[in-house]
Amino acid sequence: MQRTYPEGVPSWVDTEQPDVEAAMAFYGAVLGWTFVTATPPDAPFRYVIAQLDGADVAGLGGPADPPRGDGPDPGGAHVPTWNTYVAVDDADAGAARVSELGGTVTQPPTPAGEGGRSVVATDPLGAQVRLWEARRRLGAQAVNVPGAWNFSDLHSADRDAAARFYGALFGWQLDNLGFATLVRRPGYGDHLDATVDPGIRERQAQGHVPPGFEDAIGWWLPLAAGEQARWSVTFTVADRDAAARLVTEHGGTVLATEANAWTRTALVRDPQGAELTLSQFLG
Repeated sequence: MQRTYPEGVPSWVDTEQPDVEAAMAFYGAVLGWTFVTATPPDAPFRYVIAQLDGADVAGLGGPADPPRGDGPDPGGAHVPTWNTYVAVDDADAGAARVSELGGTVTQPPTPAGEGGRSVVATDPLGAQVRLWEARRRLGAQAVNVPGAWNFSDLHSADRDAAARFYGALFGWQLDNLGFATLVRRPGYGDHLDATVDPGIRERQAQGHVPPGFEDAIGWWLPLAAGEQARWSVTFTVADRDAAARLVTEHGGTVLATEANAWTRTALVRDPQGAELTLSQFLG
């Protein structure tokens, strides 16, 4: 069964990099990805689908002819980031809602071949968020396993303002758990239970997770000093320290490491400048 995503659930992540081949080499080594090309050979923009055992996990895009230069941001281009896409049933309606709620649409609904249509927007607090109306590309088909996407987290200055905007846009709830703020899309657990994850509630109850965690789609985080509002992306790894060594061996940088009762994480930067978190689950 293919994994599907109801409206309001993050469904895909990708990064646009100056040199797609270099990005493929790095992520293939660190996360074990293989790649299939999604764009025609003569297209000026190249987009590849990263896979684990044939299942789609993420996308890498960039110019078909990479610019010459060393290190991140060659030629003065913007530093790459990881982008998060939220599923919508209708990209036009989603873009209209963003504007009505005080956000800004920076790229109107745009076809991505037969895969679907995307929208690029900025929320009222300054974080970029993307919408995805799926057609042939339904979203990530492997998640929460080593090498795959785990969560995307919203970093912003005002939790209540974020709750108002995303609650009206996608139906999200932001729950203060004391130690962190969980982002939920109510009803997502029902969808998972009926499709790819039957028994999710019973299994999570045995793990003593917070109530409603079956609806979890991410976390809200306050801004650090000097940080801009943004979305960040976390990928699961089997062994944080081994993954961190691969990052440095292949030209990336380990920026910080943390550990708690549930996870061991490393914040890293890839060789072209995009930051991401690698997370080892300890349960």
